Amino acid sequence: MSELNGKRVVLIGGSSGIGRRVAELAADQGATLVVVGRHRGRLDEAQRDLGKKTSVTTYQVDAHDHEALRGFFEAVGPFDHLVSMVGDVMGGGFLSADMATLRHVMESKFFTNVWIGKLAAAHVAPGGSLVFTSGTGGRAQHACGSYVGNLGINALVEGLAAELAPRARVNAVSPTWTLTPFWRDVPADQVAATQEQFSRTIPLGRTANIEELAAAYVFLMTNGFVTGQHLAVDGGVMLGN
Repeated sequence: MSELNGKRVVLIGGSSGIGRRVAELAADQGATLVVVGRHRGRLDEAQRDLGKKTSVTTYQVDAHDHEALRGFFEAVGPFDHLVSMVGDVMGGGFLSADMATLRHVMESKFFTNVWIGKLAAAHVAPGGSLVFTSGTGGRAQHACGSYVGNLGINALVEGLAAELAPRARVNAVSPTWTLTPFWRDVPADQVAATQEQFSRTIPLGRTANIEELAAAYVFLMTNGFVTGQHLAVDGGVMLGN
């Protein structure tokens, strides 16, 4: 296991939620941070708070704008580790799916992360890593866009891991539904009902907390002998499916 002291860590989607906590844990280990997000206010807050721990650079970029994404990687220079939290979600099966929404989720979850992987490959330092965000806990008939997108991320991780070895490692964390700021715009009663439903389904009887998920990203950055894996942090939710 290697510490992150002196390493440069890029976090795409690192200004709030799980990504923000990953940034805090990396800073606690002595990493310098590059935090990328869409919302200037959240980036400024991250810069202020994380800047008390370490050196922080922020970039306001919508990762779904692939030309802007290309410009970011041209500007950012070399780094040791990259974490991508990028990926929208979608419920419902294929027969009821709105095709525009399905295409958007696939573009967000899969193709944007393919671009991130292709662009990041030229900048990740020897011994470094890329960590993507996949997912678990649903089936195609219940969450068609998310399900296919997660399968795509898992395939991307395996392909990139083989292509980048031995210079760099590639993995993914696969959470199930977790209460995070991602759901800030969803009505509170709907969020509570979803959390209760998952708590009944998950064998451990509860949903994860942000700390448990963030620790998995740090583990994949610091364990130098793990590559091509998608680590499910889901309380065993798929055991009953």
